[in-house]
Amino acid sequence: QVQLVESGGGLVQAGGSLRLSCAASGRAFTTYNMGWFRQAPGKEREFVATISFSGGTTYYADSVKGRFTISRDNSKNTVYLQMNDLKPEDTAVYYCKASRAQNDYWGQGTQVTVSS
Repeated sequence: QVQLVESGGGLVQAGGSLRLSCAASGRAFTTYNMGWFRQAPGKEREFVATISFSGGTTYYADSVKGRFTISRDNSKNTVYLQMNDLKPEDTAVYYCKASRAQNDYWGQGTQVTVSS
């Protein structure tokens, strides 16, 4: 099992940047594929980005491609989401997810608010 704690959210103006972190505790972090998801008020949770356990493969939602970058540091058991050129529509609670086989683990989320 793995426990996840997100941090780095906050209030930023449109065009600004934030870097989210997701620290994992527990065993075998390097065997988990990691992802970021977000949920805006009144909307369903949606996929943002994912990175393979080795860090060699990444995927992004079309809405964030070219603006967001997912990365991981397996020596620190941490996954990051660098968010640039933020837009008001990026406002949401951002969640980190760890996946392995049929098991998924979620963090508690961190709020990102982008003002226009």
